[in-house]
Amino acid sequence: MERLKERVAVARRALGTLQEILAVEVPSRIARDAAIQRFAYTCEAMWKAAQRYLQEVEGLSIGSPKGSIRASRDVGLIPDEQTTVGLEMIDDRNLIVHTYNDSLAEEIYRQLPSYAGFLTDWLMAIEERLKRQESNG
Repeated sequence: MERLKERVAVARRALGTLQEILAVEVPSRIARDAAIQRFAYTCEAMWKAAQRYLQEVEGLSIGSPKGSIRASRDVGLIPDEQTTVGLEMIDDRNLIVHTYNDSLAEEIYRQLPSYAGFLTDWLMAIEERLKRQESNG
């Protein structure tokens, strides 16, 4: 359980850095690119926190970001409509990690507030379940 709490804390910190950069009123290209980088590592931290939660609490062994999103839906952490956003988010994360061009960066940057909202909801759902489990256990 300690490793799970650590993963959740890392995801919370990463999400905070993403939210911080998205608050920039008129981003420069540098701020845009920094936001995209923060998005990439926040995705990584979040899916790994979910993976650990699913393993330790739900007894599910999941090996991929999309698998973590689908399994999170299956156990009731996220609703169907958020699952769609999450799967699109992973597609964009994969694109930005392996390819870079300005038009793609702009397109993904425009999606970051939606993705940050999804990541926030997903993380909060995990944190709530953990709190309930601790108070019951």
